[in-house]
Amino acid sequence: MIGYAINWTGVWMLFHPLRFTGIRVPGLAAFVGLLPRKIQEIPGVMHSGLGWQGIIPSRAAKMGSIAVDKGIAKLGSPGEFYRQLEPDMIAEHILATSQRDIRNLVERIMVRENGQLWRDLPPRVREAVHARVLEQLPGIVHEVTDQIGRNIDQLLDVKLMVIAHLEAHPELANRIFTDVGQRELRLMINFGFVFGFVLGIPVVVITELVHQWWMLPLCGVVVGWVTNLLAMKLIFEPIEPRQLGRWRMHGLFLRRQPEVASVYAGIIAEDIVTLGNIGQQLLHGPRSDRTRLLLESSLRPAVDRASGAARSAVRVAVGTREYDAIRESVAIEAVDYTMTPLTDPEFNRRQGASVRTLIETRLREMPSRDFVELLRSAIKEDEWMIYAHGAALGLGAGLVHLAIFGV
Repeated sequence: MIGYAINWTGVWMLFHPLRFTGIRVPGLAAFVGLLPRKIQEIPGVMHSGLGWQGIIPSRAAKMGSIAVDKGIAKLGSPGEFYRQLEPDMIAEHILATSQRDIRNLVERIMVRENGQLWRDLPPRVREAVHARVLEQLPGIVHEVTDQIGRNIDQLLDVKLMVIAHLEAHPELANRIFTDVGQRELRLMINFGFVFGFVLGIPVVVITELVHQWWMLPLCGVVVGWVTNLLAMKLIFEPIEPRQLGRWRMHGLFLRRQPEVASVYAGIIAEDIVTLGNIGQQLLHGPRSDRTRLLLESSLRPAVDRASGAARSAVRVAVGTREYDAIRESVAIEAVDYTMTPLTDPEFNRRQGASVRTLIETRLREMPSRDFVELLRSAIKEDEWMIYAHGAALGLGAGLVHLAIFGV
């Protein structure tokens, strides 16, 4: 019973609570800095308080970094992901959703930069300007999506995108583990009962031979630690299949690689490496200045194209400075109108299917050693907390048992 409780609470502490729950202690932060690094990383201590936060959500940023280094980076480059999202389809979607916005944009800029001239123009002439802009829009938008594709490796940092998204949504970090490793987590809890029973037999013998009050709590510490350790080993090891007589030994998680690949690919394609997240990162991420410069360079000729053969006459009519101001305003303000349609959830879902197929295919082909690192690397440095938690519960159980039954 104690072995089962150890593993059940150990799994619970991996994921819950989602946010730090407890009390913050004033002045504790200065003291925490003096503690060993491993102690500083205990959820609760790292928040300078007394409490707990699930190990996985507290390590969301670290998990995102490892997920990229150990998995996503090996599954495809930014360019490959972008190609799977089909730039031509992206361009068509932008065109379909932004035509009204572009018309309003042209109207607003013309009124702002040279309102009197724009109002003095006959309605037919104003409509001709709008028609000319819409006529040129498909070529401009396709050029924009092509430019992004050619420069995507310089514009998009997938690692920072994943880290930022998981940090903002720690529940997603939990979901990766619970959805992908659901069967193994349940098995880990149930095996606590088996290991607790098996390890309890030598405890009976030892406590019968050694009549000391401290023996049972000490055995509880050992049993609690080893129970969690064995459960973890059973899930992830051996990494490569081994034949032991009639039995084939292989980590339980690794045996389900094809099935796990499908679940993991779905989470990545639907929630992390999405067109919406890529668009958000391109416009608001650490390299957004590069994106805006590239898009503005592509959009700046839009006014020239819309003017067509009358460009020189238009420049003279409105004035060189005003013409250049209009040209610059269109380039700067059209950037957001061009990228905003990428956040459409339904369009994201449709385009994400190709990314999911790419990730799933490559995950199935991934060597076992790389595959196991997808999940275990994110928690390997913190596994000692799970073992220590088992040891603490084992100690407590030994003391309770001692209080009830005596030596």
